[in-house]
Amino acid sequence: MAIKILAVDDSPIISKLVSGTLTQAGYEVITAASGTEGLKRAEADHPDLIILDVMMPDLDGYSVCQQLRKNRATARLPIMMLTGQDSLEEKVKGFDAGADDYMIKPFQPAELQARVAVLLRRAAPQAQASVAEPIHGKTVAVFSLRGGVGVSMVAGNLAVGLAQLWGLPTVLVDLSLTAGHAALMLNLSPRTTWADLAQMPVAEIEMEVLNQVLLTHVSGTRVLAAPRRVEQGELLTAEKIAGVLKILSRNFQYVVIDLPHDFRDTTLVALDQADEIMVLLAPELAAVMNGSTTLEVFDALGYSKDKARLTLNYISERRDLARAGIEEALKRPINVIIPYAPEPVALAINQGKPPVLDKPTSEIGALFEDLAFFASQEEHRNKRPEPPSPAWTRVATRMQQRKKK
Repeated sequence: MAIKILAVDDSPIISKLVSGTLTQAGYEVITAASGTEGLKRAEADHPDLIILDVMMPDLDGYSVCQQLRKNRATARLPIMMLTGQDSLEEKVKGFDAGADDYMIKPFQPAELQARVAVLLRRAAPQAQASVAEPIHGKTVAVFSLRGGVGVSMVAGNLAVGLAQLWGLPTVLVDLSLTAGHAALMLNLSPRTTWADLAQMPVAEIEMEVLNQVLLTHVSGTRVLAAPRRVEQGELLTAEKIAGVLKILSRNFQYVVIDLPHDFRDTTLVALDQADEIMVLLAPELAAVMNGSTTLEVFDALGYSKDKARLTLNYISERRDLARAGIEEALKRPINVIIPYAPEPVALAINQGKPPVLDKPTSEIGALFEDLAFFASQEEHRNKRPEPPSPAWTRVATRMQQRKKK
């Protein structure tokens, strides 16, 4: 049976173009000429995906999207907004309404086909997230007491890099419960989040429940997004977060945690569970002082020195403090250096394109691939996967080139 797509647009020309483009790709396309008709057809025809025009005379696309999300029958359908308005404000409005993607008119037919295929893959049942026997996955937390040093960017690239390297179940967990944007940095609409678990007793949360809440990135990475509103984050307890993280570590080979810049109880349970903590620094005095405080707290918590790996991220062209001076101040070696790379970082933040996936052969993309490899479990690093992924092949080639130098 062909996949069914509902296209809602009051323009006969655009409607015909969308219908023709997707029919050529093998989809069954049904159309509606208004928001009201679109809601009726969505209820009656059970489409697999909906494409909504924004500007329509009766109900605009945002209103239609909001109503679709409130209806249990259509709440989890992938929705793409199609509009001629190219602005950040309009994109944010689309995501706030519950859209999964946002495409600008006029569009290229091949791009529409590709993005529809991506949305359908994301919505497909995720068999890989449940395994027959519990596993002990590796948990990596990314942390800094100082904001603005790239915690979410590093966590997102690390998670996607691990998924690309090994093709194994990988999940990114956003624990910045009051202002987390890990989902948006991967161009995912956070329509299901930690907030969906807030009112549920810990004992009732199982992997089947989490599969309904986790978002799916095109790389295969699953994402547990931060709540959309501040008050929703306040409902989440340390006990609940600890329970969810334990379930995830038994079902995913890799759990990457994007942490806030504090030591509240919900942060501490994640740090306790982490097998490795990447402590991010910037070459500036405040960041180094916060790094020193972080290491003092880790010592007080009884963490081994091997658990924390110092990562120096050059977030600007300025290099106020030298690496040697930072290492002397912290009495610890810096394990990873991330060079200044404004363009790919801006793409990751503003367009949801992590360089490890979007530009894997660039300097910063290659660095994140290598970082993911060295953060991998030892049993994976020491054995060539069959068949090797393109990401693994690139890492192996770079390692061979370094040995020859």
